[in-house]
Amino acid sequence: MLNPTFTAPDLTTFAGLNQLGLTAIGQHLSTAKAEILCHVTTPDPWCRICGGTAVPRDTVTRRLAHQPCGWRPTVLVIRHRRYRCGHCQRVWREDLSQAVAPRQKISRTGLRWALAGLVTQHLSVSRIAEGLGVTWNTANEAVLAEGQRLLISDPARFDGVKVLGVDEHVWRHTRTGDKYVTVIVDLTSVRDGTGTARLLDMVQGRSKAVFKTWLAERDEQWKQGIEVVAMDGFTGFKTAAAEELPHAVEVLDPFHVVKLGSEALDQTRQRVQREHHGRRGRKDDPLYQCRRTLTTGLSLATEKQKTKLEDLFKAPEYEPVQLVWSVYQKMVDAYRQLKPEIGRWAMEQLIAEIGTKVPKGLPELKKLGGTLRRRKTDILAYFDHVGSSNGPTEALNGRLEHLRGIALGFKNLTHYIARSLLETGGFRPRLHSES
Repeated sequence: MLNPTFTAPDLTTFAGLNQLGLTAIGQHLSTAKAEILCHVTTPDPWCRICGGTAVPRDTVTRRLAHQPCGWRPTVLVIRHRRYRCGHCQRVWREDLSQAVAPRQKISRTGLRWALAGLVTQHLSVSRIAEGLGVTWNTANEAVLAEGQRLLISDPARFDGVKVLGVDEHVWRHTRTGDKYVTVIVDLTSVRDGTGTARLLDMVQGRSKAVFKTWLAERDEQWKQGIEVVAMDGFTGFKTAAAEELPHAVEVLDPFHVVKLGSEALDQTRQRVQREHHGRRGRKDDPLYQCRRTLTTGLSLATEKQKTKLEDLFKAPEYEPVQLVWSVYQKMVDAYRQLKPEIGRWAMEQLIAEIGTKVPKGLPELKKLGGTLRRRKTDILAYFDHVGSSNGPTEALNGRLEHLRGIALGFKNLTHYIARSLLETGGFRPRLHSES
């Protein structure tokens, strides 16, 4: 502002107490924290049973953690009266529901500050608890409950979804107990080029029944709006989508299609290595030395790498590896075509070729051809729906793994799901707009 209008200093307005129905009447500042003494702005001396006038009986002090001022914990010391009705002898306290939720130790403003810090600033629970001056458990439970009430439980967060992405995620790396959750992602903004993917929901387990149950819980109008479902090669997700969303197009993600090709290439290389050398690859073996180069796209290979491949394929015993390598390169090249129709034609020709005409002695290539032939429709659908890749879902999985790895306060799966939804659920614009 070039010409700001200043008003008289007012601690009530500065600390945001007017929004809580409180008025500041004193302060006590120290290096450790700031305490603001306040009382309820509007007294309530009327009995709600008989309507009679009450008289103040005594005063009760309540302490609430508030939004910190300059990262110094701020405490609201509230003096609120207790009244006794002169007619029916009923006793009650002044209402503090505007300032704090029932059984909470943090004011509504402080709770909103903590939730915004978690979602938009990616603060840890420990940092939030330090700023509020409360224990870790108090901050964690309060923030997750507020996030569940204000953001996660809002049914409007499912509005506008047209492209779904689904994948599994390992949330706990242990030998026992449940490890997997099913991750459902909104890819509509990615497809339309208007934003990034956002996490819709996480469900315990990884199976057809889990995804099918989640879809069945949605209303029919929402399901009719789904146009595309992007997924990996897991047939359980495909079957669930086909049963619950029969009108939607199922797209097999390019990443997983290419991964099938690279796995076939690695298995062929390992088999040829054992057949001709009688052992696993060693550092001086040509096949082992080229294991990385074989899975590099030819358009990205250096001259040194190309020369290494030429020398490798001169040996007649490595011909099976060369055949599978050429199929892998054609698969990668189809996805790198600038025009989707050309890529679709190239992939369709490749599937037709290895689906019926596979030389003997190449079981890995035969298996790959059978898989591609069964999922042909889903594979080719990617070229008809550009931008509907499941890649952003994999990226969100990486973010979730990062959250789990740095231990931002997960006591159990429920906490993990809630924290993951708040961190990656696309709530940042909503929090900013409501501030």
